Amino acid sequence: MSVITINDVYPWGRSFDEYCRMFALSDADLDGRIIGCADGPAAFNAAMHQLGRRVISCDPLYAFSTNEIRERINARAVELIAAARSAAERFVWDRIHSPDELGRVRLAAMEQFLDDYEPGRRHGRYLPASLPSLCFADDAFDLALCSHFLLLYSDQLPLAFHVQAVREMCRVAREARIFPLLDMHGRRSSHLERVIAAMEDSGLSAEVFTVDYEFQRGGNQMLRVARQPETKQPQLLVAAEVAATGLEPVTRGL
Repeated sequence: MSVITINDVYPWGRSFDEYCRMFALSDADLDGRIIGCADGPAAFNAAMHQLGRRVISCDPLYAFSTNEIRERINARAVELIAAARSAAERFVWDRIHSPDELGRVRLAAMEQFLDDYEPGRRHGRYLPASLPSLCFADDAFDLALCSHFLLLYSDQLPLAFHVQAVREMCRVAREARIFPLLDMHGRRSSHLERVIAAMEDSGLSAEVFTVDYEFQRGGNQMLRVARQPETKQPQLLVAAEVAATGLEPVTRGL
């Protein structure tokens, strides 16, 4: 597996409010033990810390320094805003009204992340880890969240990767939530139904829920996967099956 460099990263972080709406997070959810998988430069962890709550965020991005991440954000922000402008019809401009405002909202969220990043790393809140294998004990968390990674990258990451990743989220947490259910082209992920079937075959409950968030047009649903009361830890793919994918983690874009 090749080493990820900062030039492989397209950092684009979302706000605390967006996380709450994307994942339909209740006060009870926010009070629980949460792991964010592929959080990137989102402001969710920083905002939760300010509220006296704790989140562990995992992403290969966290192998890099604050300055490296900031430089990469500045280098790619104009490009990502331009991409939103050129494909404006693919987005819902209600709470965010224009590509320029999108840039301001995203950059503000990422600045909040950057301010929190170094102290958060020192206290173990930002860890350079990635799906489909997490370095945590069984049941270490109540809730695992994955924003704009699984299912979004259906063209780049095959079904086996998705199945193992969701099972791994449900190993370390009693419940996993994944948003959105669309791929990078704005189509419903080709993996979704087979991921749901694989989870149900593992004895897990897998359901699609509509949420109070839609920016990518049609992207207003999340997948919730949870253990049944009598379900044991989900069985992981065998090593040979994982190795056969020949995959490495990728990072999120717009």
